[in-house]
Amino acid sequence: MKPIPSWMNRTELLLGSEKLEKLARSHVLVAGLGGVGAYAAEQIVRAGIGKMTIVDCDIVDESNKNRQLLALNSTLGKLKTEIMAGRLLDINPELKLTTINSFLKNEKIAATLSQSFDYVVDAIDTLSPKLFFILQCLQNKLPLVSSMGSGGKTDPMQVNIADISESYGCRLALFIRKRLHKRGIYSGFPVVFSPESTDKKRVILNASTENKKSSIGTISYMPAIFGCFCASVVIRNLTETE
Repeated sequence: MKPIPSWMNRTELLLGSEKLEKLARSHVLVAGLGGVGAYAAEQIVRAGIGKMTIVDCDIVDESNKNRQLLALNSTLGKLKTEIMAGRLLDINPELKLTTINSFLKNEKIAATLSQSFDYVVDAIDTLSPKLFFILQCLQNKLPLVSSMGSGGKTDPMQVNIADISESYGCRLALFIRKRLHKRGIYSGFPVVFSPESTDKKRVILNASTENKKSSIGTISYMPAIFGCFCASVVIRNLTETE
């Protein structure tokens, strides 16, 4: 049994050595390193995960600074996967980390998810690849937590974790449910969502953006909360903590 590093002492005190060893043996995939995914990845690594794969194709843009962990003046124009990798390895140099700098289209999703993962975090914010990603996870029987929409929300007390079938009041969750229902899927994985109503005046259409048809107002703390909730699902399930 490998000694638990001293920086994990507080986590060991809370969870115990057996659960920490289980985390150290586990492999988690985080897809999407924006406002939600980067926070989820960091919290999972700080909890002691032994192996992680991170996926994103974006570079840091100035518009990310209001809500994204990786967005700083010093990181503008840099690949999110590279920044995230450096940050995670600076937390735990022994982390076995794989980076995939690619936009997840259908073929790439299928290839990525053909591997064995102990848990998968879906922090993809584009509907079509998000749906295909979820379907592939279910088909491959990979444990999954999916983040629904954090944009347009301001009240952290309304954030919930529930099976997709029990989500409500979230437009993205509604779209996902409808498309899953057409394939005979009604439940089977937890989502992080908020039923808080969104002011339509806080949404603008993107005429020149290929992957996102609209942009929605966001506040600094909401994507972080969604990311931390996703991380909690992963950590609690991998350690079987109620």
